[in-house]
Amino acid sequence: MKNCIGVIAFLLCVTTVSAQTKTNLELTDIFEYEFVSDPQISPDGSKIIYVRNFKDIMTDKNLSNLWIVNFDGSQNRPLTTGNQNDYYPRWSHDGKKIIFKSNRADDKMKLYLMWLDTKETAPLTNTPKAPGAVSWSHDDRFVAFNMFVPATDASLIKMPSKPEGAKWNTPPTYIDKMNYRGDGQGYLKAGNDQLFTLSINGGTPKQLTSSEFDHGAPVWSKDGKSLYFSANFHPEEAFEPANSEVYKLDLSDNSITALTDRFGPDGSPTLSPDGSLIAYTGNDDTFQGYELTQLYVMNTDGSNSRLLSADFDRDIGNVQWAADGKGLYFQYDSEGDSKIGHITLDGKVTTIAEGLGGLSLGRPYNQADFTVSNKGTFAYTLGGTQHPSDLAVADKKGTKRLTYLNDDLFSFRNVGEVEEIWWNSSFDDRKIQGWIVTPPNFDPNKKYPFILEIHGGPFQSYGSVYSAEIQAYAAAGYVVLYSNPRGSTSYGAEFGNLIHHDYPNHDYEDLMSGVDAVIAKGYVDTNNLFVTGGSGGGVLTAWIVGKTDRFKAAVVAKPVINWTSFVLYADSPAFFSKYWFGKKPWEDPENYFRRSPLNYVGNVTTPTMLLTGEEDYRTPIAESEQFYTALKLEGVETAMVRIPGSGHGIANRPSNLVAKIASVLAWFNKYKTD
Repeated sequence: MKNCIGVIAFLLCVTTVSAQTKTNLELTDIFEYEFVSDPQISPDGSKIIYVRNFKDIMTDKNLSNLWIVNFDGSQNRPLTTGNQNDYYPRWSHDGKKIIFKSNRADDKMKLYLMWLDTKETAPLTNTPKAPGAVSWSHDDRFVAFNMFVPATDASLIKMPSKPEGAKWNTPPTYIDKMNYRGDGQGYLKAGNDQLFTLSINGGTPKQLTSSEFDHGAPVWSKDGKSLYFSANFHPEEAFEPANSEVYKLDLSDNSITALTDRFGPDGSPTLSPDGSLIAYTGNDDTFQGYELTQLYVMNTDGSNSRLLSADFDRDIGNVQWAADGKGLYFQYDSEGDSKIGHITLDGKVTTIAEGLGGLSLGRPYNQADFTVSNKGTFAYTLGGTQHPSDLAVADKKGTKRLTYLNDDLFSFRNVGEVEEIWWNSSFDDRKIQGWIVTPPNFDPNKKYPFILEIHGGPFQSYGSVYSAEIQAYAAAGYVVLYSNPRGSTSYGAEFGNLIHHDYPNHDYEDLMSGVDAVIAKGYVDTNNLFVTGGSGGGVLTAWIVGKTDRFKAAVVAKPVINWTSFVLYADSPAFFSKYWFGKKPWEDPENYFRRSPLNYVGNVTTPTMLLTGEEDYRTPIAESEQFYTALKLEGVETAMVRIPGSGHGIANRPSNLVAKIASVLAWFNKYKTD
């Protein structure tokens, strides 16, 4: 418009702009997406502070600032600004202050305090490591948090003194622990998460614990004399990773008392408004691959523990007490939709709000968040197939969307339409849910190439939410199907455990039946079928090409190819061997190999690309290398894409997500025929 001169030229220019045709999404649009996360409603329900996430194309960083808005949607404005990471806002009980985390000063993550009347801000910490989970004391005078405290591992190897001026290699690293590396963390440093308290006047954090175990998020008692937290203090912790308890720490002498003692994960304690009860989540561990996370309540001394959610066949998370103490709010997923629920102390469940989601920008996973005020009003992340997460609120009058962060982008970009679909599995006639995404300007009378995209986990779920990756495939002209085959969460315990000690197997029939259901609609070019998936979806993609040649090409992302090498090389060997197989590889080698895609490599004829982060310690790149070499030996057209500096979460950097999508499309376009 800067070249339009005069009234007539201005009108002509406006007409031209308004008539401009929308274009399809481009890969660099990944850098344009924004989304809301961690909405924190004030205690009185009048305001919401939320994290506004954005990206910087020049530095390839995910960044975030804090924004504040009234409950009615008015006065939406920034609390912080700048190309930095401001996140984790938490209101004081009196609603006059917040704490938050930021690397604003020197790229070092610190805990900050802000007075909301003046917006004055001061750092509370300047520690070598950043605080983890933080909570306010009920009098708002202190905060408690957990934080990593390094330790020194003694080495058996004693190197002799080197001559003065000699340049030797770095001394050898001595490792003697079961868990010595973690995805996204690299090789683990010696040390543990310990508990601290700190006055909001600043100063030096007071360290309360020093054991050789990690301590979970602390929660203050009502009288400020104790902290509650969860941890796994059992001597066999490395071999029983899911056996945690809820503990009480007495601040007068730092003594610790276990409040739970059953075998299984007990965690996420939260205190009732009157301080008399603790709600917590967990389950009796039976070594199932998938076990429902259930809700319990007990007295603060650990007595009278009782299960509230026995009749509720969904996972319970993000538990928050109602202000009257007569029930609790929680988050759950059901059939691909994230919801807020309420449960009474006698176990009656009602649904408060639906349509949460949008926090997984890459692929359409069910991820969401909410908070509740003392008045029973809610702030939550609003999902939807046509936009990433926005901010919404709910009260007795209903729900209201407050933000439209990506309307500027979608004003000139087309988005593919999403249709929910159900079908019956050819294996056992079980109902399976999925979603079809069609290209922009879709014409059902035409024929389109098709992509089957498979989720990871395998105990995860996709849903009715936006996916930048799926939309990019649709923008490139593909019809895409994503779905929740057996083993997916959000359909109950029985459905999730259909793959217990039997994965991958009949999820194959679930997926192939879904492909057939979409083909039956008449707009899929059956000569151009493609398949891809990541992590557990990578396992299934590799499994599929060993079972059928119906797909023109496949991209196997961050897979497991050989279960024996995976269990011995991944970052949680005790968990995977015990829960996913029940036996160690040498105790049941036939079963490990039967369930490995490597077992079927001799059947593969489909051109197959492997794609994995070079620093992936969840499904290490050695798994991809095995399949790549095996396919080469078999004479199958194959390629390998290595994402430098990336762990299992490839989309953690915007350019990595772009690289993944570009790689998938390049491989499929290579084999697509007109």
